Formats: sequence, structure tokens, C-alpha cells
Amino acid sequence: MTNAKHTVLCVDDEKQILSSLKRLLRKENFNLLTTSSCQEGLDLLENNDVHLVISDQRMPQMSGTEFLSKVKEKYPETIRIVLTGYTEVETIRDAINKGNIYKFILKPWNDDNIKNEINKSLEQYDLIQANRSLNEIIVEKNKQLEDANKSLEKTISIRTRELELKNEALELSRAMFEGLPSPIVGLSMDKMIVLINKEAQNLEIKNQKFLVGKSIFDYFSEDIIEKIKPIFKSKKNKITICQKINNLNYMVKFCSMSGRFEGKGIILYFQSQAV
Repeated sequence: MTNAKHTVLCVDDEKQILSSLKRLLRKENFNLLTTSSCQEGLDLLENNDVHLVISDQRMPQMSGTEFLSKVKEKYPETIRIVLTGYTEVETIRDAINKGNIYKFILKPWNDDNIKNEINKSLEQYDLIQANRSLNEIIVEKNKQLEDANKSLEKTISIRTRELELKNEALELSRAMFEGLPSPIVGLSMDKMIVLINKEAQNLEIKNQKFLVGKSIFDYFSEDIIEKIKPIFKSKKNKITICQKINNLNYMVKFCSMSGRFEGKGIILYFQSQAV
């Protein structure tokens, strides 16, 4: 035996036919097994990884097509070829139609033709195996894709719910901010007004109401501006000033935001003082 990747089994009760096949095929790139008995052929199949079986049609215990139908039952992937004479062609064609054999070769054969047929049959075997492997890979990839899609759908569902909860929390925060009983104004670190609650909308400083987008420095005198500048430079966390608003005295507290919002903004609290 050689190190070839294929093995071919030839079954024929005529010893001279087997000898001829051995001489003809001895230099081919596959391992060759021979036997003159169908039962021995089945035994060889059980103990060897055979890729192609060639059987004579006229065998003593059973016909070649009967033998190859047994091979098909137990080794369906093995390629099956029958050697036959002209008078048995119709019987062989019926076996081909039933799928019991791959093809037939007429006797007497042409040496080059039979070698070509054997090599093409082994190529067909490799092609079938390659297709099967590819199909298995495709099935596995499809399974992985299906699992990934399910995981993605679950992740999207979780993320969607998280966004819904965050939106609900944001809406609730806005409602709470709007409903606070004290005037509150939110500032960015570049001194711009970004939030105003309902109570703060009624306040006027220097004859102007608080408006989103305006600088907070537009509402205070120069001396107060100098006092509150440090909080925008993160040099202080809280500054309190006194300011007359709507003819009332107010304590105005500038407080830096803390926690994960540290350095992101400043909140102004307005508290009226009894005269």
C-alpha cells in the first residue's frame, strides 16, 4: 500500500481479471484492494476505508448489482462501479436509475478509459465530501448567526428598555424641576443660561427676564460679576450674593454640580428675604 489518500476495491471471481487490473493500476495514485468473493469484499470494506468499489456483474454468490446495493446500504458514500458485458446493459441501467451504482464500464475495457473513469470517480467522491463539509460549515455558521441574532435581539431589547427608563426619568426630572416652588436657573460652565424653571421665569433683573442662551453676566453688576467669577473657574463650590429682584431682596446661591456631573454646570437658587 502507498500513502495515497484513496483506496479502490476490485471484486471479480476471475483471477486473471484481477491480475490484469493489478498490473494496469499498480502505478496509479491510490491503494488497490482485490478479492474474488463478494463476502470477502464486504469484509474488506468493514476493515478498510474504501472510496471506490468496482465489481464484475457476473459473480457466483450474487450479481454485481446486488453486491453493490449491499455496499450502498452500509457505505452510501462509497462510489460504486460495475463491470459488465453488452448483453447486461439494460439491467445495469436499472441499477443506475435506482442509485445503486454510479456508472458501468463495458468489458473488454480500454486501459486508458478505465483509468480515467476510476480517477474521475475518485474526484467525484472528493467533490461530494467537499460539498458535505461546506454544507456542514454553512449549517454551523447559520447556527452561530442565529444565536448571534438572538443575542443581539436580547441586547437591543435590554438597551431599548434602558433608554425608555432613562427617558421616563428625564421627563420626570424635567417635571420635578419645573414644579419646584423656588426659582432655579441652570448654567453651563461657559456662563450661559441652559435651564429655567417656571418660578424663575417670573424674575427680572435689570429689567430683563431670564432667557435660555443669554449670559448670566448680563444680569448682574460689575462688582457682583467679580464675586461670582471664581465659581466658573472651579475655584469655589458655592458662592452666595444678595440681589434686589422684583423689588424684593433675594439670596442668590451659585452652587457647582457634584458627583458624575462635577464640572458640567452650576445651579442658581433664588431665596426671597423678608423685608
